[in-house]
Amino acid sequence: MVWVMNLENRIFKEGLTIVYLLASAVLLANAVVSLWRLYRGPTSADRMLAVEFFTTSALAIILLFSAYFTLPALVDIALLFALLAALGTANFVVRHHPPQREEPDNDA
Repeated sequence: MVWVMNLENRIFKEGLTIVYLLASAVLLANAVVSLWRLYRGPTSADRMLAVEFFTTSALAIILLFSAYFTLPALVDIALLFALLAALGTANFVVRHHPPQREEPDNDA
């Protein structure tokens, strides 16, 4: 009876390994596409979106590795990278899209 449970666990783990590998391959393909967009993007906004897309794909790959290798420290690293990506996006928006100032009405 014990060997049946071990066999079921082994099959389950092998199935998860295939899922992790396929998901990582798809995310890696997404990262390659985003690097192509980073290279080609005609405007700085396109390039910034490509960086965000790459960062999101990289974060997902790191989290998959964390689950597969059971390394909880990788979750902390992924959270740090997510925070840095958010700060980078906020910096881009502030520097490239300043707020529009409205002119006062002097008709009166």
